[in-house]
Amino acid sequence: MILNAAMRRGLMCILALWLGFTYSPCKARIYTNHWAVRINGGSDVADRIAGKYGYKNMGQIGDLKDHYHFFHSRTIKRSTLSSRGGHSFISMEPKVEWIQQQVVKRRIKRDYKAAPSPLSTPSQTSPAQSIFFNDAKWSNMWYIHCNDDIHNCQSDMNIVGAWKRGYTGKDVVVTILDDGIERNHPDLVQNYDNQASYDVNGNDMDPMPR
Repeated sequence: MILNAAMRRGLMCILALWLGFTYSPCKARIYTNHWAVRINGGSDVADRIAGKYGYKNMGQIGDLKDHYHFFHSRTIKRSTLSSRGGHSFISMEPKVEWIQQQVVKRRIKRDYKAAPSPLSTPSQTSPAQSIFFNDAKWSNMWYIHCNDDIHNCQSDMNIVGAWKRGYTGKDVVVTILDDGIERNHPDLVQNYDNQASYDVNGNDMDPMPR
């Protein structure tokens, strides 16, 4: 079957449209049932307006004055369409200066792992082996010290390199993002910082798993 130029162009257009419809959802925004709102008048006014339209005021957003985190339980948690309904009329309130439905943010790692130089000669001793640790499981912590050419892997955190420079982590607050932290664990209890901890799911200061 021989296709003329017009038919080929038509088929290419159809294919392009089909691919566009097929892959467009992957790039579409994913809306959540959370909103950021700027309301003048204080938290009492924010609570009143939130309740009027079916929202729950989750509190002020960080240190941003008059900015609040609103949650709407009757809105779909994840949707490619922005929310519509009676609750959307909140934007017409005189005290509401600004409101934005929050979207899912995709985190993309921007760093890279440098490929080992083909001219490098592997040393017989790993950099991690030159530092003594009394942790019985140290040898299994490959994600920390696997930064040499012997084990055919690399760690992009350079933890051992920081230790060899004398950085011990003293007076440094480390934030761990997880689905639960056992703050009373023997390995954590001495250094646990209650003021730097927060449970996003439970909206309180205690990240203990339920």
